Formats: sequence, structure tokens, C-alpha cells
Amino acid sequence: MIASISRSSKWWPSTLRARLFLILFAGLAIAYGLSFSILFIERYMSAKAVMLGTLEKDLATSIAILDRLPANERADWLDRLSRGNYRLALGPGLPGVPDMSGRGTEITGKIEEAVGHRFPLRVESIPGDDKRLQGHLTLSDGSPLTIDVTPTGVMPIADWLPYVFAIQMALLVVCTWFAVRQAIRPLGDLAAAADALDPDRKGPPLSEAGPSEVAHAARAFNAMRDRIAHYLEERVQILAAVSHDLQTPITRMRLRADMADDSPERDKLVHDLGEIERLVQDGIAYARSAHGSGEKISRIDLASFIDSIAYDYQDTGKAVTVLGVVQGTASTKPHALRRILSNFIDNAVKFAGAAEIGVERRSEGDVVITVLDRGPGIPEDMLEAAMQPFFRLEQSRNRETGGTGLGLAIAQQLAAALGGSVRLYNRAGGGLAAEIAIP
Repeated sequence: MIASISRSSKWWPSTLRARLFLILFAGLAIAYGLSFSILFIERYMSAKAVMLGTLEKDLATSIAILDRLPANERADWLDRLSRGNYRLALGPGLPGVPDMSGRGTEITGKIEEAVGHRFPLRVESIPGDDKRLQGHLTLSDGSPLTIDVTPTGVMPIADWLPYVFAIQMALLVVCTWFAVRQAIRPLGDLAAAADALDPDRKGPPLSEAGPSEVAHAARAFNAMRDRIAHYLEERVQILAAVSHDLQTPITRMRLRADMADDSPERDKLVHDLGEIERLVQDGIAYARSAHGSGEKISRIDLASFIDSIAYDYQDTGKAVTVLGVVQGTASTKPHALRRILSNFIDNAVKFAGAAEIGVERRSEGDVVITVLDRGPGIPEDMLEAAMQPFFRLEQSRNRETGGTGLGLAIAQQLAAALGGSVRLYNRAGGGLAAEIAIP
């Protein structure tokens, strides 16, 4: 059963567009073909009946005239009495064989009716020509007469009609394709909008033009996107509120711990409070990055900007270098971009001990800044998850190294606010590359 289903699905189109087109076109083509076939058969039968009826009447008249003419005048009348589908000849004709075909039986019956059973009749088929029949009879005075019958082809339709049929079938293909396209295009637009759905970015709403069903689906999708964005905004606001409210009790607890006597327990408490405080600060930073910042866009010199970041790290003894020569300018939010790059560099220095910064400008105009390291990298199946809030790679980057798992999520939020994107990928030969592309 499963094998038969798999075989049938092998020949069945995979796209809904192709399936609808095939079903509609096949149904219309079969219906149209049946109508054409019925018309053709009906016209064929009518034309055949007319041809046989004409053969009977003309032949009866021709035989009656020849039978009444004097023998010496009959030769002069043969061409006059012959027709397009039969010819008359005096004499025994050509030797033949009895014809048992259905067509021969029909023609024999018509000849017998034309003769009126007054003359002995024998109908034979001429060997080598399956379309030619000869009827042999003897007139009243004993003279032999041969009726050479060559039925003309019955053409119930005009010669140009098949071309019209081909044009109609082509028109049927075009109309079917257009109808399927009109029906499927809104579904494709909806799928594309769903793929591009990103609550972190403000995008144009899905067009609500078109038929009522399409407009209703578009309105429902736009409302769903707004609800998702609203729910995420509420979550971020809750995170920001909780993180902000925690700062006061954490400060009081730190003051009380500072006033306590020195002891191992006090040091552990102070360390734990420091961890909590960093987590709260990262939570507030993430909430602020989700809402964007009020920073204005300004034009920066890329070489000076990248060098200043690298020099700040070098002044503190960190191995941060710039690859190649950096040229050009970019319009962006400098503080947000600096924070993104600082996050990338901090991770590279923390887990690889050194970082390299590379800058390139793509053909479409985007500026791509990449921070590279030779650290342990990230498993391929976790690269996407690493961008999620509070995600930590415990296998290679455990809690002893610090961090809350919000750094890359904050970088992604800030990149969205810049109109850019963040991408992580593992380098050939080991190490990780963190890339920010800005327009």
C-alpha cells in the first residue's frame, strides 16, 4: 500500500499551483475533447449516410439509363453517368476476391438496392487496393457492366477546423494558467510574508487588496503580526521592569554585605551579588536594545572608527588587530555599532585569547564588519540557537567564564535597530566569525 502511494506521488506534482493547473486543464480538456468527439462522430455518420444515399440514387439512375440505351450508344454515355465515387465500364472488369468487410457490405447493399435485384450482381474487392470495389452485373440484353466503386473519404469537418481546435486548446492552457495564478498568488504572498515575519523589525503590512477572502486572510495575518509584536514588547517591558526593580534590593544587600565582618561567607555573598547585578544589568540592556535607542544616525569614517576600537583593547593588553586596509565611510549609529563589535571582541578574547577585525564593502553597498577568532567555535546545529536570549554553550563556554547569554541577543537587537543583520559561522581550520552587515 505504501509502495503504491509512493509510486503515485512520484508522478504527482509537488506544488499546489501545478496540481490545480493539471486538474483544471485535464478536466476542461477532457470535457472539450468529448464534445468535439461527439460532434465529429455525429457529423461523420451524417456525411456517411448522405454519401451512401447519393450512391444508391445516382447508381440506380445510371444503370436504368444504360439498360434502356442501344448497345452501340452506351459507350458514349459512360463518362456522363459516372460520378466521383464510382465509374461505369462495359465488360467483365478486373478479377477480384469476395469482400467481407463492413464497408464492403454496406456498399454492396446500396448497389443491390440500386440494381433493384433485377440483374445478377457480384461485388468483389480488387487485390492490392483495399479501398476499391467492383460490382459485376449483366444488363437485360446480356451485356456485362462493371461498376468500379472508389468511395471518397468522408470529411465531416472542414480542413481548417483542427487548427481552430489547436488554438482553442492553447487558449484553454493560458486561461487555466491565469486562473490558477490568480488563485495561488495570494497564498504565495502570505507564505512570503510569514517567512519574512520578524517582530523585531517594522515591515510593511501585507496588502489587503483583492477578493474578500484574500483581504480577510491578509487582515487576519496583519492582526496576528501586531499581536505577536505586542506580546513580545510586553515580555521585554516585564524584563526591564523586573531588572530595574531588582537594582534597589541588590544595592541594599551589597551595602549590608560590605558592612559585615570579613569571612568566607561574606566573600561568597558579595560574589553572588555581583553575578546577580551583572545579570540585571544585561537584562536592562537587552530590554533597551529591543526598544531601540534614541541615538541619531551619523556618518563615520570606518578606518578611524575600527582603529579606535582596536586601540582601546590594545591599551588594556588585549590582542586585537585590524586586518587589511579599512577605507570608506558609513551612515550608522556609532554607539550601537561600537557595542555590537565590543560584544563580538569580548567573546573572541574570552574564548580564544585574541581577535581580528576585518571590513569589506559588498557590491550591493552593504558594509560588512567581521570579528574572527581561533577559539573552539560553536557546533553547527547550535549557531542559530546561540543568538537566542539566555542561551549558553555549557560544553565549551561554561559558567566559570562568566556571561549571562544575553550578549549576542543584544547585538542582534541593536543590529536590527541599525537596519542590518548579524551572522555567526565557523571558520575553516577552526574558530568563529561574528559578522555584522549594515546598509
